[in-house]
This record gives sequence, structure tokens and C-alpha cells, in this order.
Amino acid sequence: MPAFAPEENLKNVVDRAVELGREAEHLGIDAVWFNQPATHDAVVLAAVVGREVPRISVGTAVVPMHPRHPQLLASAAKTAQAATHGRFQLGIGLGAPDLLTHAYGLPYPPPITHLREYLGAIRPLLAGDVTPYEGATLTSHPVGPTAVAGAEPEIPLIVGAMGPQALRVAGELADGTMPFLAGPRTIEEHIVPRITEAAARAGRPAPRVIASVPAIVTDDIDQARAAAIAHLAFYDSIPSYRRVRDMEGAHRAVDLALIGDEATVAAGLRRYIEAGATEITVAYTDIAREEDRRRTWQLAGELRRAA
Repeated sequence: MPAFAPEENLKNVVDRAVELGREAEHLGIDAVWFNQPATHDAVVLAAVVGREVPRISVGTAVVPMHPRHPQLLASAAKTAQAATHGRFQLGIGLGAPDLLTHAYGLPYPPPITHLREYLGAIRPLLAGDVTPYEGATLTSHPVGPTAVAGAEPEIPLIVGAMGPQALRVAGELADGTMPFLAGPRTIEEHIVPRITEAAARAGRPAPRVIASVPAIVTDDIDQARAAAIAHLAFYDSIPSYRRVRDMEGAHRAVDLALIGDEATVAAGLRRYIEAGATEITVAYTDIAREEDRRRTWQLAGELRRAA
């Protein structure tokens, strides 16, 4: 499963996303995930691609909760589910407090309390219910029906959770987690046990653990690594990513990128499955050469067909 990231100098981001979605479908890839930058809207883009490309699933990885109200995000997600005829997955995240406060000029709510309340409010909305919710960080009182015709089945709800408290909440109230820059040891020793235990205690099914892994199949390792350093250094400034990086014993975010030939990248991805990840999505595949991105997606499709 590749993650979509728009390239520079595009004439139309939606046209390019559809083009890449068709390529992914042709290669046998089963799902494409869309991040939420300050430019395009991830839910809208996923809905369009999922409608245009009928044999892949689409999802958001991830939409920050703040400052979108659960009613607004649920409406968008249900519309995307109807547009894709049931192939949409909603991934949400806590976001980086400093960035979001700066971007929107709004106070950032206590993250774990807000996550619990957000999931509590949005879950019934995704099911088309009108259940009101009163919490310390949000209030939700739907006015009129919330069901969207064609938004079936109920949308999978994934949280970008990596810390112990967030994993506990995700296990209790969501369908799984999508950790990014969490290496195999961190997946095995930290993420899988915590979210699985929380889900079991809540009487929920075993959660999905979708490891999001930067990966580039290339013969020019130095060039690809330099590109990865430039693109991933941002995460070294965010405390939540530094913590999971440190758990793995990595010094920089780039140390968690898989860069090399097909055999090297495939072996690295297999370690995530052996560690307990239920699925893998490859990210940052397009930061080096276009031929490297194609090789990476080709490998992703081959691994998917062999699974």
C-alpha cells in the first residue's frame, strides 16, 4: 500500500492522484493512503480516486482531529464512503500541537482527553446515529439525521497512535493504529502489546496495526538517502516521533527508512510483519527519482500478491 504525496510543479493534483491510483491498481496494490497537508483535502482526494479507480481501497493517513469538528469530518467521511461504494478508511491523528496552534491560532486541547472524546463523538456519527456527546473538549449535538445514503459498510476508524495512552484509547475505541517511523522492535515490544491488550479489555476485535514505512527501491543509495534526510528531518523536531525513534535505537528519522534494492527493502518490510504489523504502507516513495518510485510500487504490488 503506497501513501500518496503530491509532487512539485503539478498542473492538477487530483488528475495526478487518479493517474497514480490507476497505476497502483494495475500493479496489484490494494490500497492507497492520502496525507493531509496544508494544500489538498485528503478526504476529498481519497473519494475522487476511489470513485475513479474501482478496485482499490483508499484512506486518510492521517487527518488531524484539531480543529475539525467530529460532525464535519464524519459527514465528509460518509460521503467518501458512498462515493467509493464502501472502500474508504478514515485515519485520524492527534497532530503536532505547536504546528496546529500556529496554523489555526486556536488553543490545542489536551491530546489524550480530546482523542477519547473525539472517538466517542465520531463513532456513532460514522454509523449514521444522532447520539449527542458532551465532553470536556468538545460538544456534539447533531441537528437532524446524520445517515448518508450509500455510506456502507461502517467506515473503519484508524488512529495514528504511538504513545502508551493514545494506544490504549485507540484499542478501546478505534479499529487500529497506523504508526509512522516506529521500527519493528517498537512495533513488537511497544505498539502491538499495548493496543491489543486495550482492545481485548474493551471486548473489541484484534486491532489492525498498519506500519507506515519510508521505503525507496533504488540503485543510487546515496542520492536516495540524501533525499530521505531532507524530507524526514522534520520529524526529528517532533517529540512524539523522537520518542518512537529512540525506542528503536535510531539516531535520526532517516535511519528508519528502507533504502536499497528489491531484496533489501523486501527483507526490511518482512521484519514489520514478523513483529506483528497486520499491514504495511510504504511512504515517501517519490522523494528520489521517478524510476525509483516505480520500482518501489512494483515491489509493493509483488509483495501484496504473494501475501
